[in-house]
Amino acid sequence: MSSLSLALRDSSTMLRRNLLHARRYPSLTLNLLLTPIMLLLLFVYIFGDTMSAGIGGGRPDRSEYIAYIVPGLLLMTIGSTTIGTAVSVSNDMTEGIIARFRTMAIHRGSVIVGHVIGSVLQSVVSVVLVGAVAVAIGFRSTDATVLEWLAAFGLLVLFSMALTWIVVGMGLVSPNAEAASNNAMPLILLPLLSSAFVPIDAMPGWFQPIAEYQPFTPAIETLRGLLLGTEIGTNGWLAVAWCLGLAVLGYFWSTSKFNDDPK
Repeated sequence: MSSLSLALRDSSTMLRRNLLHARRYPSLTLNLLLTPIMLLLLFVYIFGDTMSAGIGGGRPDRSEYIAYIVPGLLLMTIGSTTIGTAVSVSNDMTEGIIARFRTMAIHRGSVIVGHVIGSVLQSVVSVVLVGAVAVAIGFRSTDATVLEWLAAFGLLVLFSMALTWIVVGMGLVSPNAEAASNNAMPLILLPLLSSAFVPIDAMPGWFQPIAEYQPFTPAIETLRGLLLGTEIGTNGWLAVAWCLGLAVLGYFWSTSKFNDDPK
């Protein structure tokens, strides 16, 4: 077989392996999925009127606030789901299966490629589930065109790919699953420090640069613009640049650590 054929065959095998693991042990994915769903319900039904009044200049409108926070929660869902990938990679490294794979005649990179593709697929499914909950409680995207929906889906996949490569690296350098989960925890915390729940100009002045100059904020503003038909400005280019930069960084970091000879 050619090198490309071997890589595709072995990567598809590793993808099936990771999907089987996710199906047999769904508790981790479900626990991570519950975080954005609980935040969605909490902010809509507990804080919705108060938060929408603050954003809307004194007029409470829960439906407008649902439309505002859903894009951020969809991206938080991706960050939450990828934590499971960091744990899975760390388990593979510490339980000895990687050492077994190294002795087999398989394409070396297929192991992490299987993790990456499997994580992206799980992230897409998780986003669909959270999106379904959002629609059920009142979220609507009537102003988005078909092209904008496709662009929004592409952004979600690209963002998932970027974060996945980063968490694969985290899993590879973590000594155990608990450390991998802790190392990836900022992917849940960063959306809380972005424009996901309140506009940046409503934050204290000293905190605004923290919220503005991070990967989640431009991605959230771009997704919000695509789904709600509002202006995106330069956020689209910034979001794509962040995604590509993180993906490239994560790819070289992950492949470098994976190819290191075991000590």
